[in-house]
Amino acid sequence: MKPPNQSTAACKGDAAVTRIETSVSEGPPRTPVTLLPLQTEEQPAFEWSTTLLANEGAGPNARLRARPWLTIGHWPGNVDIAARVADKLVDNAVKHGKPLADGCISLHLLVAADTDELLVEVDDAYPEFPGFDEAANQTREARANPTGLWWVAHYGGRLSWDVKRNVDDVIVGKTVQAILPIT
Repeated sequence: MKPPNQSTAACKGDAAVTRIETSVSEGPPRTPVTLLPLQTEEQPAFEWSTTLLANEGAGPNARLRARPWLTIGHWPGNVDIAARVADKLVDNAVKHGKPLADGCISLHLLVAADTDELLVEVDDAYPEFPGFDEAANQTREARANPTGLWWVAHYGGRLSWDVKRNVDDVIVGKTVQAILPIT
């Protein structure tokens, strides 16, 4: 099997807890913002981050990279479901968002120590999320042609997003977050 079209030199690659901050100057978002759930200050049970070149191979590559890391991290949930959700969130960021300054999309996986829920976060440089309410309030019922974010609802996850700011409090994009229960 040939891996998805990705260049490791183009993006920063895997990291323990890397956050990408850029200095893209954008206006305030014009769509409603759903605030991301607060993370506890407790150390996560597992945490992993990577960046992926923002092209057609980013989603499948996210899936291929998430599976082994969730297995290594001993996440007790369904790793295949989590990898599919990571794929869909990254793919959505590539198709409907905007790459970060380095031409990449970032993916962050975190397992909450207290609940074992999986937090899947994807950052891109487009600070808006048009149609979020429709995307976040889908039913779990099967569809003939499911959209990318429908998979989050289908697997019982919760979807949220917020603008991403740099250290100077300038909006540089958004973070889309899916929280998956152990299934």
